Amino acid sequence: MSGLILRRLVQMPLILLVIYTITFCLAWLIPGNPLEKEGRQPPPEIAEAMKARYNLDNPWAFYWDYLGKATGVSFALGRHDRAFDLGPSLTHENWTVNEILAGGLPVSISLGFMAILIALGIGLTAGVLGAVKPNSWLDHGTLVLALVGISLPSFVIGTALLVVFSVWWNVFPIAGWGQLGNMILPALTLSLPFAAYIARLTRFGMIEQLQADYIRTARAKGVPEHRVIMKHALKNAFLPVLSYLGPACAAAMTGSFVVERVFAVPGVGQHFVDGVLSKDLTLIMGVVLAYSTLLLLFNLTVDVLYHWVDPRINFG
Repeated sequence: MSGLILRRLVQMPLILLVIYTITFCLAWLIPGNPLEKEGRQPPPEIAEAMKARYNLDNPWAFYWDYLGKATGVSFALGRHDRAFDLGPSLTHENWTVNEILAGGLPVSISLGFMAILIALGIGLTAGVLGAVKPNSWLDHGTLVLALVGISLPSFVIGTALLVVFSVWWNVFPIAGWGQLGNMILPALTLSLPFAAYIARLTRFGMIEQLQADYIRTARAKGVPEHRVIMKHALKNAFLPVLSYLGPACAAAMTGSFVVERVFAVPGVGQHFVDGVLSKDLTLIMGVVLAYSTLLLLFNLTVDVLYHWVDPRINFG
């Protein structure tokens, strides 16, 4: 296990470098100029000075300069006064990318964490019920719900929940943040696609496990049915779900751009969308690097948990 962790930690900088390079190429090709944003157009001489300062007219210089500051290499060599500096936002005046991430990332992570908890609750319950009574109306109902959760886009689900629970019934607030009621609808919207996948994985895994020899042996020994299902079958059927939770957690905690936009959640998603629309290169690069690091760490955590749940698995 220690060898796995060491290999992943060695591979992480190389993977991040590839992600950084691809993101930089795509971001640089976005049409537009961050200094020509409507309502904030500096005089031509100031615009030229800003281009020279941030290397906005030289992609090669911008690539290496930003990489050195973001990784802390420039700080280690004494060329910069701060480590892991993601630079100033080119469109959010008086804000740095580090400050934007510090303010928005906890919001996005808390929203994603609640979404994963809801997805686990819905998905595991639906999957177990569907597997215990296969081909029943309950099983078909869970499959239909899973199909709907996978097929419908998040903005459609979010808009429908807003109309029903905020406009018609006035149960939850339409927008805002800071209270539990503000989190329920966006977290539920974000959780449904993940809940659908978890339900399908759980159902297929449970059906396979309930037909295994050790389950028949446990039943023959008189073990109560609820213990057979929850303690024996579900534990092994949960392994595919655990494998899926790595990218799912990262996607939920870092990929809620549309949901944050629909519910006006003050997370990083709204800033990232604005950064793409205005070609804010420093903001785009900083958010992608932060999200990519989280994704790699989540996948590593899931691999460690995978081995802890089933010690027979050997990654070597």
